Order: sequence, then C-alpha cells, then structure tokens
Amino acid sequence: MASATDARYGQKESSDQNFDYMFKILIIGNSSVGKTSFLFRYADDSFTPAFVSTVGIDFKVKTIYRQDKRIKLQIWDTAGQERYRTITTAYYRGAMGFILMYDITNEESFNAVQDWSTQIKTYSWDNAQVLLVGNKCDMEDERVVSSERGRQLADHLGFEFFEASAKDNINVKQTFERLVDVICEKMSESLATADPAVTGAKQGPQLSDQQAPPHQDCAC
Repeated sequence: MASATDARYGQKESSDQNFDYMFKILIIGNSSVGKTSFLFRYADDSFTPAFVSTVGIDFKVKTIYRQDKRIKLQIWDTAGQERYRTITTAYYRGAMGFILMYDITNEESFNAVQDWSTQIKTYSWDNAQVLLVGNKCDMEDERVVSSERGRQLADHLGFEFFEASAKDNINVKQTFERLVDVICEKMSESLATADPAVTGAKQGPQLSDQQAPPHQDCAC
C-alpha cells in the first residue's frame, strides 16, 4: 500500500510545483471516528454514510490561499487499527500538523486521545501543531462525550479544540484553515529554522499572525 501510494504521490507532485509552501498534515485517531469522511468533505465536498475502513494510509492534495500565499496541503488519512500502526507512524515524520480526531458518540475513541497524543510526541517533530476534533456532532442524541470534556482534554494537552461534523459540514473547512494558520504563525516566528517538511518551499517574506476564524460550536 505504501509503495503504491508513494508512486501516486510522485505523479501528483510532479504535476503542480506552483506553490509557495507545502504542508504535510495527518488525520489520526481510532478506527471509525470519521477521518476519511472528514477528509473527503474538505477535499471533495462529498459525504457517504457507508463506512469503509482505510487500509494502511491514503492521501489527498488540496491547494488553498492564506495570507496571499498559495499553500499546497498534502493531507494523509491514516488507518486507526492497531495492525497498521507501524505503517502509519512512519508517516508522522515531517508532518507539519495533525488533526487528532475522536467520535463524540464513542467513549473509547475519546479515551484513546491521550495515547494518540503520545504517539505524536514520539514520532513527529517537536513543533508539529495539533488540533483536537470531536467529530459527529450532528449525532447529538447519541453523544457520550460532552463538549466541556473535549475542551478540558484539549487544554490539558495544549491543543486547540473543535467539534465538527463531516456529514453536516460543520467546522470542517474551519478546522483545516485554523491548523494551516497555526502552522503559518509558527513559521513566521522563525522561517530560518522551519522544519524540512516544508519541502519545495520558496523563501519569501514572513507570514503575519492570523487570528483564529470564528467557528460554529455544536450544542453542548
């Protein structure tokens, strides 16, 4: 799976080199929390209720404009199952940002957040930025993890927090854009020591600080 993915990456990468920066972003979390749906909603504005488990790792590329910069996002969708952990953690290296996701209707996925956070610290570079996302907030009637618990855990881990819904397209774009802005803020502090993960980046003026965009909270 990895070699086929790398081959596809090479084809896509060679087709478009016109960008100012490229950020590698990983979506991680337990199986079935909605990582793939979240990615497809953002990259393709599509959603399917059918659950198909990701095998190993896959990715999509999306180019956005932030602060007059053309930024190419290489977004990796990782499998949550333990048997793929060796494959997926190999992709942590060089990642500029992580979306760490749990399912608000699944206590086990929330309890696993601490372990996923430890993996980020173990396998990624020190300055990787992380957002904690409680997905499926459209399923309020089945909620078992309150918004407050999510915020408290995010504060404890030092992450920013969103609740989102890939199905209803709530906070999907806002989550990705905020993560990009946080990465840009970190880069603006010291572009000279930016991580090599910003491959192919053209050196230019520092990016100005960006305020967090307003985001819609789900019902608490």
